[in-house]
Amino acid sequence: MIDVVVTRKRLEAEGIYSFELAPAEHSILPAFSAGSHIDVHLPNGLVRQYSLCNHPEERHRYLLGVLLDPASRGGSQAMHEHVHEGSRLRISEPRNLFPLEHAAGYSVLFAGGIGITPILCMAERLARIGAPFELHYCGRSAGRMAFIEYIRHSAFANCVHVHVDDGEDAQRLDSARVLSAPASDRHLYVCGPTGFMEHVLGTAREQGWAEAQLHREYFTAAVPTGEAGGFEVQLASTGQCFQVPAALSVAQVLLEAGIDIPLSCEQGICGTCITRVLEGEPDHRDMFLTDAERARNDQFTPCCSRARSARLVLDL
Repeated sequence: MIDVVVTRKRLEAEGIYSFELAPAEHSILPAFSAGSHIDVHLPNGLVRQYSLCNHPEERHRYLLGVLLDPASRGGSQAMHEHVHEGSRLRISEPRNLFPLEHAAGYSVLFAGGIGITPILCMAERLARIGAPFELHYCGRSAGRMAFIEYIRHSAFANCVHVHVDDGEDAQRLDSARVLSAPASDRHLYVCGPTGFMEHVLGTAREQGWAEAQLHREYFTAAVPTGEAGGFEVQLASTGQCFQVPAALSVAQVLLEAGIDIPLSCEQGICGTCITRVLEGEPDHRDMFLTDAERARNDQFTPCCSRARSARLVLDL
């Protein structure tokens, strides 16, 4: 764990604050790569993940952008209302589940709303190393788009296309046109609201982009659909069996029984809780595993995923 101090809190756009974090006890922070995030331990006891959006060569600070979610479960609300300049926080070292493919001949970046946070860091990195790219930043209006003025005056401003819903038709995103040339050395990166991301990814697939060229990071898990009945989980190490009712997750049941499960996002986004499945068929409800990983049915996220079979045997 790393102790940091909030050295700057700034209103970047409607409902979005940026937080600059500096080391409390050391002169530099751990290195990170574009696309990384950190776990922030909040004053109310919650742990939330936030992308790093400053240049990855900077070691004196981490910069976060936090949107106040109307449906906040306490994370963004705590950041906005209870974290101020001078506040001390504890954070994890950076982790990267959304890395750049540096062998790419060309990168196409899409950011929807607060999804700009990891994408901005990627743009900084690509510009620094001279790699060709374009950035499409989409929002409802300019007033809701964080870091917009910084981006417009950045060294890579000529690579940026801003698309706003309340602007002229020419400013709207034409994803089919942007993605009409799916060369094998091109890679796409997208982050933002789930509907926006699915639109971009769906268009890319229609235009012939291969799955290996598509990279995404979700901030919010999709609302689960289908049946959510009860089932049983068994621990391979002890043979213990636990009933998982419809109202509880596997992780909740195991934690109540004193079984340690590492948790962070609790929405199937971060991958922290991934657990091996030895027998049974999971009902995958996460946003982390790839389609190929899901098809193998040998791991799942107990914070949100369930079971299609009557029992899952877990490597615990």
